[in-house]
Amino acid sequence: ARREQANGHKSAVLWFTGLSGAGKSTIAHATEESLHRLGCRTYVLDGDNVRHGLCGDLGFSIEDRHENIRRIGEMAKLFADAGIVTLTAFISPLRADRDRVRRLAGADFIEIYCRCPIEVCEERDAKGLYKKARAGEIKDFTGVSSPYEEPDNPELVLDSSRMTIEE
Repeated sequence: ARREQANGHKSAVLWFTGLSGAGKSTIAHATEESLHRLGCRTYVLDGDNVRHGLCGDLGFSIEDRHENIRRIGEMAKLFADAGIVTLTAFISPLRADRDRVRRLAGADFIEIYCRCPIEVCEERDAKGLYKKARAGEIKDFTGVSSPYEEPDNPELVLDSSRMTIEE
């Protein structure tokens, strides 16, 4: 309560999920910028700042993905406890992993599903990851050789193939 009063806003965990190329990081960073302009204390956690450090010892197997999301969930909860609006942008392909983070964060958790057809995600694929996955060069690639389980009841669904970032 003291942190909320000092910050002038509640904390939250905004959990962006969706396939690679669905726009999670782009939307999370744009949302963070908007919140920052309003005076909110914010931070974005995504693959660029988590996979190289905190989760640098993990691969992309199902077991490693469980542990990756567990660590991120624990960190996001700590950020929220500190009064920060924490935006996470991770594929987080399994419902059970996202549900575990939801239970951990409680009422502060907001799941945002960036829905985008895989064909559009593949068109956006600047790093060529889908092409490599389809050629068998990357194993356990979500949406190609590893499953993605859509959220059952996200608080927000964004059709990132039809909506602009501003929308």
